[in-house]
Amino acid sequence: MVALTASLKEQLKTERQQAIDAFNADHQPEKLLVKLRQIVDRVLTQAWHARALPGRAALVAVGGYGRGELFPYSDVDVLVLLDAPPNPSLQSKLEELVQLFWDMGLEIGHSIRTVDECLTESAADITVQTSLLEARFITGNRKLFQFLRDRCNAAMNPQAFFQAKTLEMRQRHVKYEDTPYSLEPNCKESPGGLRDLQVILWVAKAAGLGDSWRKLAQRGLITNTEARQLMRTEHTFKDIRVRLHLQTKRREDRLIFDVQTPLAESFGFKTTDTRRASEYLMQHYYWAAKAATQLNTILLQNIEAQLFPQPAIPKPINERFNEVNGLIDIAADDTFEKTPSAMLEVFLLRAQHPEMKGLTAHTLRALWHARFKIDGKFRRDPANRTLFLQIIRAPQGITHALRAMNQTSILGRYLPNFRRIIGQMQHDLFHVYTVDQHILMVVRNVRRFTMTEHAHEYPFCSRLMANFAQPWILYIAALFHDIAKGRGGDHSKLGMDDARKFCKDHGLTKEDTELVVFLVEQHLTMSQVAQKQDLSDPDVILNFAKMVKDERHLTALYLLTVADIRGTSPKVWNAWKAKLLEDLYRMTLRVLGGEAPSADHELQNRQEEALKELRLYGLPPGAHQKLWQKLDVAYFLRHDASDIAWQTRALCDRIESEAPIVKCRLAPIGEGLQVTVYIKDQPDLFARICSYFDRQNFSILDAKIHTTRHGYALDTFLITEATFADNYRDIITLIEHDLAESLVASGPLPVPTKARLSRLSRTFPITPTVDLRPDERGQYYLLSVSASDRTGLLYSIASVLARYKINLHTAKIMTLGERVEDVFLVDGPMLSHARSQIQLETDLLEALRI
Repeated sequence: MVALTASLKEQLKTERQQAIDAFNADHQPEKLLVKLRQIVDRVLTQAWHARALPGRAALVAVGGYGRGELFPYSDVDVLVLLDAPPNPSLQSKLEELVQLFWDMGLEIGHSIRTVDECLTESAADITVQTSLLEARFITGNRKLFQFLRDRCNAAMNPQAFFQAKTLEMRQRHVKYEDTPYSLEPNCKESPGGLRDLQVILWVAKAAGLGDSWRKLAQRGLITNTEARQLMRTEHTFKDIRVRLHLQTKRREDRLIFDVQTPLAESFGFKTTDTRRASEYLMQHYYWAAKAATQLNTILLQNIEAQLFPQPAIPKPINERFNEVNGLIDIAADDTFEKTPSAMLEVFLLRAQHPEMKGLTAHTLRALWHARFKIDGKFRRDPANRTLFLQIIRAPQGITHALRAMNQTSILGRYLPNFRRIIGQMQHDLFHVYTVDQHILMVVRNVRRFTMTEHAHEYPFCSRLMANFAQPWILYIAALFHDIAKGRGGDHSKLGMDDARKFCKDHGLTKEDTELVVFLVEQHLTMSQVAQKQDLSDPDVILNFAKMVKDERHLTALYLLTVADIRGTSPKVWNAWKAKLLEDLYRMTLRVLGGEAPSADHELQNRQEEALKELRLYGLPPGAHQKLWQKLDVAYFLRHDASDIAWQTRALCDRIESEAPIVKCRLAPIGEGLQVTVYIKDQPDLFARICSYFDRQNFSILDAKIHTTRHGYALDTFLITEATFADNYRDIITLIEHDLAESLVASGPLPVPTKARLSRLSRTFPITPTVDLRPDERGQYYLLSVSASDRTGLLYSIASVLARYKINLHTAKIMTLGERVEDVFLVDGPMLSHARSQIQLETDLLEALRI
């Protein structure tokens, strides 16, 4: 037995490697899958006969192996089929057989059942039923296998099977984010992946309609062109999956970041000046997934019509379209051929009739074949331009219409530059969608600002949008804001030209065109000003007001900015970013309304508001004066009135405290905790506070650093952590006690820990940057750093600043997914020497590197 095991193991290993070598030479995945299946068939057959099993048993391949193809590292699923339950002697032989399979080096998934047991399990579990649908005889009793097949066929209910598989598919889609365009898709299980194609063949086979694309074409369920497209798409998925297995040397079906680049190179994709090789590979995958999704919809509708025939009584919508069972259907097969503009009209109808569930397979197929008629002449036709603008201006259904246009390739045909960014990845560590999906997400977000059912999500945006004339202008700006990504150069500038041409071609007024072009050009500006500049500086607000010019431009830019940030990733948007943007909006609006930005005026307003709040808490008149006399104008301008009142209540009778005072509360913005530290100033205080937060795994969103006139530090931090909402009272008590204690302790600063980067950051690293330059007044220095995010990064920066005795005044902490872009306002005697500045930048760069 030992010799047999060794012999079969060596045979399996040698023949398997030969097959893989042949694939590496000819790159024919289908040939490899069949070859690997044949190799395993042979060794299993030899093992079966070597164990001298009785003639009343059969060895059956099931699952993917039963389908007749085996991927390099897939499990080998087999069924040992018996005519009766095994006695102890046979059970022992079967256990030895399965052990032999494992000893040979196979990843075996096995079951031992009688025919009746198979039927019972199949009736209870759709997965087992599907597995048996693809059962294939290997060796043993062929009549027993045929008996199983006959029983399974007799028990098959095609209608119930169809419903179960489509429900299972929808559940799987939800599990995989309901999109083919995730950045690390599973080429087997994700929507639009290999499994979606298999579902079609399973339900078709169960219904007796055919088990291959050619047979489905012969039955009229698809055209020969569609059959060829499906075969090409299936070939793409199989090729990718084979290479994934060989690259990772395991059963890996996810296109994870770590393997995208070597996988792309194996396909021959090369990195260019504007795009990585992996981006070309992923766009290749996404286009295949898009085709699979389209054809999956068409085929499943056709099969459903065969299984669940309904009287198709057309109700005319107009002379070109009918309603059939809640779907929009073309009135004639050649509707799009005779009237190409109907390819846009059908989506306008969809927007105008939200009660419709979508388009019939008949219509989808006709669109698929007629899409090439959308050419330069079509795009220049004034009637078509009018139709497209009508879709954009529709009072409802815009998002659904645009997404359907993208899915059916109509949007990319009508806007050729949009077609270039379909399936284009964004490896910037904060976008989690492809460019086209991000754009449509931003359109959706802007659209939601107009909808009362979403007003609770965006109350301020909803109020602004209610008074914004012609909101469709924002939809156009959203469509074009990132359309020039991947071309090289500034995508905002390049996108301006595209937007200007679109507006001119579609007859927009000069004013509307100027607004769209402005929004595309400046769509990143408001976020950068709010998150990187000092909003307490009147000049910052004045310069921003000069850039936006008027309230309409300001409101439009604010709405687009919020929609854009929220459309990058669920992790990027937070309440702090929302507050910064809203503060910038409100301060700029006052300037545009004629109120000159004045530090004195703002100081008076903040103090009056703070005093009103203090009176509500019963603070005696004049109790605030001792503390406020120790604070300068910068403190009042950098803190909200509520923060000033809170800190005044906590400190007004303890301004000479020898012990550190730490106060903590739920942040007024509704997210995170606000922490105030009051202590006699010391050179490394910021670093020590960051060290404490680092040890507790708290993330710092914002820091305001202030030194009073009598030498005390009054520092305020906004921090966050996933569990704050669950037990914030305990965490507040913990921070107030432990942080105070840690600040009393003396000794050197602990050495910063260098945490591991995420897979995404390791695969697509950001080159750390440090920029140190005087501010516009020459009073302070602006220190800007950019790097991949990691635990302890801010403390590493703070440690370097403490070593150089740099004084910190404000810290703007901006986290964009897995990338940080922080801005610090600093000063210190060492900064007056050029050599010291260079050394500081060098040490900071070293701290940012892993």
